[in-house]
Amino acid sequence: MPITKLWGKYLRFAQTRHLDMCLSMVIHHKRPYQPIENYGVIGNMQTVALVSLTGSIDFMCFPRFDSPTIFASLLDAKKGGYFSIEPQMTGVKQKQLYMPGTAILITRFFSDEGIAELTDYMPLTDGGKAAPATIIRQIKAVRGNIKFKLFCAPRFDYASADHKAICEDNEILFSSVNDGNVQLRLLSDIDLQLSGTDGYGEFSLNESENAHVILEIAHKRSSKTKVHIKDYAQTSYQNTVELWRQWLSKSTYKGCYAEHIQRSAITLKLLTSAEFGSVVAAPTFGIPETLGGNRNWDYRFTWVRDAAFTMYGFLALGFGEEAGKFMDWIAELCKKDGLQLLYGIDGGKPGQETELKHLEGYKRSKPVRIGNKAADQFQLDIFGELIDTIYIYNKSHKPITYEFWKILYKQIEYVADAWRMPDHGIWEIRAEKREFLHSRLMCWVAMDRAIKIAQHRSFPYPQAEWQAVRDDIYKDIYENYWNADINAWVQYKGAKTVDASVLLMPLTHFISPLEPRWLSTMNAIEKYLKLDVLIYRYRNNLDSIDGLDGEEGTFNMCSFWYIEALAKSGRLDEAVESFAKMMGYANHLGLFSEEISKNGEHLGNFPQAFTHLALISAALELNKQLGRQKNN
Repeated sequence: MPITKLWGKYLRFAQTRHLDMCLSMVIHHKRPYQPIENYGVIGNMQTVALVSLTGSIDFMCFPRFDSPTIFASLLDAKKGGYFSIEPQMTGVKQKQLYMPGTAILITRFFSDEGIAELTDYMPLTDGGKAAPATIIRQIKAVRGNIKFKLFCAPRFDYASADHKAICEDNEILFSSVNDGNVQLRLLSDIDLQLSGTDGYGEFSLNESENAHVILEIAHKRSSKTKVHIKDYAQTSYQNTVELWRQWLSKSTYKGCYAEHIQRSAITLKLLTSAEFGSVVAAPTFGIPETLGGNRNWDYRFTWVRDAAFTMYGFLALGFGEEAGKFMDWIAELCKKDGLQLLYGIDGGKPGQETELKHLEGYKRSKPVRIGNKAADQFQLDIFGELIDTIYIYNKSHKPITYEFWKILYKQIEYVADAWRMPDHGIWEIRAEKREFLHSRLMCWVAMDRAIKIAQHRSFPYPQAEWQAVRDDIYKDIYENYWNADINAWVQYKGAKTVDASVLLMPLTHFISPLEPRWLSTMNAIEKYLKLDVLIYRYRNNLDSIDGLDGEEGTFNMCSFWYIEALAKSGRLDEAVESFAKMMGYANHLGLFSEEISKNGEHLGNFPQAFTHLALISAALELNKQLGRQKNN
C-alpha cells in the first residue's frame, strides 16, 4: 500500500486517541534503500553522518567512528533507524551541495509549491580538540509556505538494543536500555512529541522562516531554550564555517583541479581523529562490494597503509599538522610493539570479526560484518608505505628525531630479514599466502627510503648491509616477477595474471615510466583490467586467488593510479581526458566510494579514504605535467 494511503488510514485512527500507536506504525514502515552515491557526509573528526538526498540521516556511529550505530537504515531499511526532515510537497526534486570550503551540507527541495532548504553540519571546536558529538539541522522555507515532518528513530547498538524515550519541556531524551551511558538528546525550536519511543514533529514554515533541530550527546540536562537553540545554531554555524576555511587556507597548493583536491582534502580530514591523530579507511561498514554478495567489510579502523598514503596527501598539500599528529601516534605504538597491519583509532586492537545477523544488509547483501579479520593477517607492504611517508615528512616538513630513527631502525631490520616471506598482500587475500609483487615492491621502498633518510640526516646505519638487501629485492622483482607470455610484471611469483598494484612501480620510482618493460606492462593492464577509464584491481574470474565468491566492481584508487601512471609515461592528453571522465563517476558532491560497478553505481564503503588520496595524487601529477608542457 502506498505510504500516502497508509498515512491517511492511520490519521483516521488517530482521531480516536491512538496517536502514539499510529505514528509509530508509520515510522516503522520500511523505507526504500537510497543508492550509495545519493549521500553526503558531515562530521566533526570524531564521527560522521551520512545524509541522503531526501534529507534523511541513514548512517551514523555514535559517538566515535568505531562506536555502534545509532542510525543504520542504510544497512537495514526497516530496523536500522534514521533521522529524517522532509518537506511535504508533491513532485519534489532534490539537490545537494557543500558550502564552499567546508563540510557543511545543504539539501534543497524544489517543487511548484515552493523551495525548502535543509542545512546539516556537525560543529567544530577551536584548537583542534575533539568536538562534542552534535548534529545541527537548520530548516528553511525559501519560497512558499511549507509543511515539514520530522522523524527521529534511533536504534542503539547496531539496532540490537531497546531504548527508552522521555519528552519533557520540548526535549526528548533517548536512552539505551542495554547501555546507560549512551544517551541522545533531541531539542528544537519547533514542538516535539513522542511516537512510542521515537521522536516526531510536524510543523509549517512561512516563506523565509527557519527552524532548528539539534541532536546531541546527553551528558547532563540541557539549558537551551527555544531562543537559545536559535542563537546557538547561528553562532556555531558561523564558527564552523570559519574553522573549516581557516584549515583549508593552510594549503600550499596552487594549480589545476583545486576544487576536486579541496573536496578530497576535506573528506580525508573528516576521516581523521582529532583526538588521536589516526585516520579511518572509511567511516562505514557492511556496504557491499557486490550487490547481494558477501564482500561486506568493516573499514572503521586505521590501516597503516591507508593512513600513510593519507598523510602523503596531507603533506603534498601543506597540511603538516595532521601528518605530525599521526607520526606521534604511530611512534608511540611502535615503542610498545612491532608494527601491526591495522589498529583501532585509539591504537587498540580491533575487535573480532563478527556478523550482525539481525540486519538485512544493503539491498539484502549479507552478511553485515563488524570487526575485521585482516587484523590477524601478515602483510609486509605496510613498512614501505609508512617509511615512504616518513621520508617525505622528514624531507619536506620537519626533521625526525634520532629517538624516532631508532624506532624505525628496528622496523627496517625486520624488513631486511623478512622480505622473502609470502604474505596476504595489499588486497588482504583470505586464501593462501603468496609472494606478492606489491609486497616485494614495498619492501624495496622501505629499504630505499630508510637509506635516504639515514644519508640525509647522517644517522648511523649498516650501509653495506642495507644497500645489498635493497639491491637483492630490486633484482628479484625485475627478473622473477616478469612473465614473458603476457609481457608484464605479474601479481605474484609464478602468476600468469597482472594486478593493478603494479601501477605503483613508477609511482614509487622503482622503474622509469618510459622503461620498455613498464610500457609493455601498461599494455597488459589495459588489456586485462581496463573498463572505460575504470581499472579492476585484478580479475577474480581469471585466477580465483582471493577465496571469495562473486565478481567485484572496479577499484577507484586503481583508476587514479592508472591516470597518474599515464601522465608519467608521457600520455598526458589521455591522462587529462581520463581524469575528467573519472570525475564523472563521482557522486553529485564529488565523493567516491571504494568501487564502481559496470553500470556506474557506487559500491563498497563510503566515502573511501584511499580513493580520495589517490585522486589527490593523480591531480598533483597532472598539474605538474601540465606545467611542464606549458613551459616547454
